[in-house]
Amino acid sequence: MNGASREALGAAREALDALTDNTSVDAGKLAGELAAVTALLDREVSLRRVLTDPAQAGEAKATLAQRLLSGQVGGETVDLVSGMVRSRWSQSRDLVDAVEELANTADLTAAQKAGALDDVEDELFRFGRIVSSSTELRSALTDKAAKASAKGELLRSLLGGKANPVTERLVVRLVTQPRGRSLEAGLESLSKLAAARRDRMVAVVTSAVPLSDGQKQRLGAVLAKLYGRQMHLNLDVDPTVLGGISVRVGDEVIDGTIAERLDEATRRLAG
Repeated sequence: MNGASREALGAAREALDALTDNTSVDAGKLAGELAAVTALLDREVSLRRVLTDPAQAGEAKATLAQRLLSGQVGGETVDLVSGMVRSRWSQSRDLVDAVEELANTADLTAAQKAGALDDVEDELFRFGRIVSSSTELRSALTDKAAKASAKGELLRSLLGGKANPVTERLVVRLVTQPRGRSLEAGLESLSKLAAARRDRMVAVVTSAVPLSDGQKQRLGAVLAKLYGRQMHLNLDVDPTVLGGISVRVGDEVIDGTIAERLDEATRRLAG
């Protein structure tokens, strides 16, 4: 997003944070309702165009949103969406993307409040690795001819009782409502959003053998110092990796065999 949409999304994020800081607000319920609004706006193109029309007064658009949503979702959701349509958006689709982000953030906030955010982050990463290693599973989950309900049932059979309920909800929504994204891109976006809940970056660490707890702690500390941010480590074991470890942070790949910045980390891990 850029321009007006970026500013509008920033204001919406602040409104959501203020709302979920209230212990009486059920963040999980809020997430489900915002997801329902996302589906509505994604389906009804003419409606989202009206709600983002710069020629219409913000208050008029808010009134329309309130009339459509009242009685269908809770008051907190109505207030959030009404505030969002009062803002200016560069493109009508940006509004849908923003509501979807708030839905996912609300679910991650629910996990954070329950002390389960680390589990959700790790499960999202592991699920992504499972999908990438199984052509059959990926095909089943991305088949455009398959019904969303069938995909949802498949995921619930795979994740139900084995993953945190927040992880299950996030993955089911992503697969059944991809909105033009690849499964891999959607999972990466969720991972970044989860890390952002604690102002952390995500490092994908690939090593030939599993790292010990002490090694993980030392590597996390080194990377946090290098990047100036807390770092969440997503760990992957690949026996073909030779000469140390490989670390990917965002678009940057640091190969432990050639990167000068990782030499210090390697020495510390050996200490």
